[in-house]
Amino acid sequence: MKPTQKSRRAFLSTSALAAAACSVPSRALAAFRSSPPIRLGLASYTFRNFTRAQLIASLRQLSLSALNAKDTRDHLPTEPQQEAAALADYAAAKIQLHAAGTIAFDKDDDSDLRAKFDYAKRAGIDVIVAGDPAPGTLPRVEKFVKEFNIRVAIHNHGPEDKLWPSPLDILKAIQPYDSRIGCCIDVGHTARSGTDVVAALRAAGPRLYNIHMKDLADFHDKESQVAVGEGNMPVREIFQALIAQNYQGYVDLEYEIHPDDPLPGVTQSFTYMRRLLTSLS
Repeated sequence: MKPTQKSRRAFLSTSALAAAACSVPSRALAAFRSSPPIRLGLASYTFRNFTRAQLIASLRQLSLSALNAKDTRDHLPTEPQQEAAALADYAAAKIQLHAAGTIAFDKDDDSDLRAKFDYAKRAGIDVIVAGDPAPGTLPRVEKFVKEFNIRVAIHNHGPEDKLWPSPLDILKAIQPYDSRIGCCIDVGHTARSGTDVVAALRAAGPRLYNIHMKDLADFHDKESQVAVGEGNMPVREIFQALIAQNYQGYVDLEYEIHPDDPLPGVTQSFTYMRRLLTSLS
């Protein structure tokens, strides 16, 4: 749907605030840019009520160039010509697309899977964040992983997910398959499933290909999301574990609250994570 007039006004009114917060030079930001111990990105779903142009403007204000893009609004359409136009916009803005998703893997069908791998290949993306592939589809997924040499990171969705509530469920199921089938660990959903987040990261090890970062005030309440650093997520311990295991992927902020006005919370989250990573580097 189109952003409401309220969301447009909110975008404009908060842009100045976010720009001020992100444009002020700081030792922490300078140190982070020169040698980040962990690479930070953004899940475009965060800005699902905003156009691609507004998303790009926000990324500039956040001093961020790494994007996990989703086919939401016009962020990364699946139709080839529209996708090409989006890729041209991102290239012009010097934004790197490192993953796509989540992409629904809900059919055990060659033509459906091929279309999704072609979509990622056209974008130059080497990680597909997959939503809810049934265990029985994994042999077919493996076939395309081998053909395209594109990794698939299965996303866990917490206790409501009948297939993959925890990353540990994913790890158990994928062991017989090509190592390019791995995990996208959503730390919020992981905590809500009752799984220790840091232990899950360590268990995934080299099959950890993407992380969706969020923070919760209450691990039993999906609706309790807050800006990163304001809740109970063990963010420091998460980063320490990732650094210790030499994690090479991205930690993508997925800020799902305030969809009509996400920029203040997103800005606060990146400020916190950058300062924390600088202290750890």
